[in-house]
Amino acid sequence: MTESHPRISKAVIPAAGLGTRFLPATKATPKEMLPVVDKPAIQYVVEEAVSAGLDDVLMITGRNKRPLEDHFDRNYELESALQKKGDAARLAKVQESSDLATMHYVRQGDPKGLGHAVLCAAPHVGHEPFAVLLGDDLIDPRDPLLQRMVEVREQHGGSVIALMEVAPEQIHMYGCAAVETTDDCDVVKVTGLVEKPDAADAPSNYAIIGRYVLDPHIFGILRQTEPGRGGEIQLTDALQQLAQDEKVGGPVHGVVFKGRRYDTGDRGDYLRAIVRLACEREDLGPDFRTWLRSYVAEEM
Repeated sequence: MTESHPRISKAVIPAAGLGTRFLPATKATPKEMLPVVDKPAIQYVVEEAVSAGLDDVLMITGRNKRPLEDHFDRNYELESALQKKGDAARLAKVQESSDLATMHYVRQGDPKGLGHAVLCAAPHVGHEPFAVLLGDDLIDPRDPLLQRMVEVREQHGGSVIALMEVAPEQIHMYGCAAVETTDDCDVVKVTGLVEKPDAADAPSNYAIIGRYVLDPHIFGILRQTEPGRGGEIQLTDALQQLAQDEKVGGPVHGVVFKGRRYDTGDRGDYLRAIVRLACEREDLGPDFRTWLRSYVAEEM
């Protein structure tokens, strides 16, 4: 690691979305607080950042997102009640979320897209490189994607995005990257990006998933980025400029992820994520798998 490639300590988690795909559940409850087994989805994301060494977490929130702040704060009444009952196990679980990281919050205000949400982090991040984690993508802790991305940033500088190969008929749902190979089998150099292209126009089947390690020069570009697809300020459009001109913010690399990813942004995938994670839990898995096999056999 050199002086020009400082170590990353800050993570930004955009969490201002309305969660319309999960209505009516998200009418009064933030989508990030929907439980995945027995933890809200957002806690998995914060735990991932901390596991990668990023213990300074800024959450970009909006109206009706106060439960996010409450979840990562102390709850003295609940803790006192559990302590009086002698319920040490549940007390530890309650305290775990408030002890995870140093948490900060800022409101986005107007929902102008992911690029605008990231720009809201500029005063907190300053001139340091930082990570962005989207809450819809849960990455299995046994597959340390973010840690690998931080390593690539420390080696090459610039920005690093997470990529995953998808079927050509699915690429229109993602940002897509044009890439060149490198000496590392899991690392590519990104030469161009496009947001949600038609399959015929996609430069590859490498889709951008919700993990980024960004050079702070991205803020200056975002300030000049016009609204793009959907009338929103797209982070992909700003990264395209970084990929085209390495003199501003360094190169853009991609880490090709082939591990376990749970997409909680879709109702069907959300249910599948819960089943998969529950099956793999030591405390729940054996009984749950037995019931699941029985249920499937009966239904089939």
